[in-house]
Amino acid sequence: MKLIQSFSVDHRLIVPGIFFSREDTVGGGTVTTYDVRLKRPNREPVIDVAAMHSLEHLIATYLRNDPCWKDEIVYWGPMGCLTGFYLIMKGSRTPQDVYYLVLNAFKSVNDAQEVPGTLPENCGNYLMHNLQMAKWYADEFVRYLEENKDKPEIFEYPRTERLVTDDGRQFFDS
Repeated sequence: MKLIQSFSVDHRLIVPGIFFSREDTVGGGTVTTYDVRLKRPNREPVIDVAAMHSLEHLIATYLRNDPCWKDEIVYWGPMGCLTGFYLIMKGSRTPQDVYYLVLNAFKSVNDAQEVPGTLPENCGNYLMHNLQMAKWYADEFVRYLEENKDKPEIFEYPRTERLVTDDGRQFFDS
């Protein structure tokens, strides 16, 4: 089987940021998937599960209520590796185009007094939330994005360059 796009990025080199992951045509329109990465994969602790769940609820609610963007949001959800989230939007934009949307979504977490949708009838695991830790992770990411907003590495996936021999074989270094 062919390796999917998100597995072809060298995770040893990813830093926190907002990355273009893929673009697809769905029902005659374009949808774009962004990798919103809060943690360096395999190099720092992942996001606490309860905090991740709270961030999912808080930011999904923010995005789907933002007056300028709500009609463009298709999906907001956590990565299985617990290092970030996927944002899927209608249309085709660069990560820089959605920077302030993501930044403001994470800033909004600090103002939350409760996590929306945490009643048993609203959530499949309504007891697994941690608002205080969600605020901590959100604040950490906001500071990081603001401090690094002019650095291209927070918007461009790192690529490992591999030498290709004359007969087409790839050279993998140790």
